Amino acid sequence: MKEIDALALLGAFLGCLAPVSGHAGDAKAGRQKITTCQACHGLDGLSKNPEAPNLAGQIEGYLIKSLGEYKSGARQNETMNIVAKELSDQDMADVAAYYASIQVDVLPP
Repeated sequence: MKEIDALALLGAFLGCLAPVSGHAGDAKAGRQKITTCQACHGLDGLSKNPEAPNLAGQIEGYLIKSLGEYKSGARQNETMNIVAKELSDQDMADVAAYYASIQVDVLPP
């Protein structure tokens, strides 16, 4: 692969991870908006429910994109489609900023 192709590919990948809502997320505001999320995703973003993923430490752009897809119906999950319909773009950005701000340490076995 040519160097320029690799750089273009990297740029496209990173663009997918950037916040897509156009709204800057506020982690402090997001912390106040996650009470519904905590039921499935845990008090600290680390789920005890095997059906729900961990959100702590996730990439902000990924979370915004996922919430938008649940809201639009492009991504299907009975619970998330209902919850996401109630979120504004700013709510999604704030919640994503909060979960992305949580530091997660990974320890090898």
